[in-house]
Amino acid sequence: MRIQRLISAKKGLLLTMFLLVISLSVNAQAKSNSTSDEKIYINKKGEIYNHGGTKLGFITKEDIVKNNEGKTIYFIDANGNVIDSKGNKLGKAKKNGSYYNIKGENVLNVGKTEGEKCEILDSKGHNMGNVHQNYKLHACAAHCLLLEQKNNKEKSKK
Repeated sequence: MRIQRLISAKKGLLLTMFLLVISLSVNAQAKSNSTSDEKIYINKKGEIYNHGGTKLGFITKEDIVKNNEGKTIYFIDANGNVIDSKGNKLGKAKKNGSYYNIKGENVLNVGKTEGEKCEILDSKGHNMGNVHQNYKLHACAAHCLLLEQKNNKEKSKK
């Protein structure tokens, strides 16, 4: 009787461990897929790419960010205000690369520099990609273009 309980308990423990390993594996895979899709790279020419190398948009000499179709996403005025194509204020971009939303909450920062590249970090310090040092003011492009990309994906699913 005692041996049967011990065997039954071991089977239950093994089953629980197996399910735990499977769920952790699935969760880790989901997290790794989402973070790689959410990285943005802004090169020396002001071209904006996602992690897969797909061009998402570009920054003009007038500090206007446009998507690949040439549609204006936002621009930054002389005071650092980030204004969308409809004239709505989205937030504020600081020269050091920090971006604050309309509520004044820190959304993005620019981190350590490696050569001409600077890290784009979310408010918790997670890497969201990199930006050429000449475009630190536009680190918020990462945020805006990712939001546009997510909105477009959701619209196409409907």
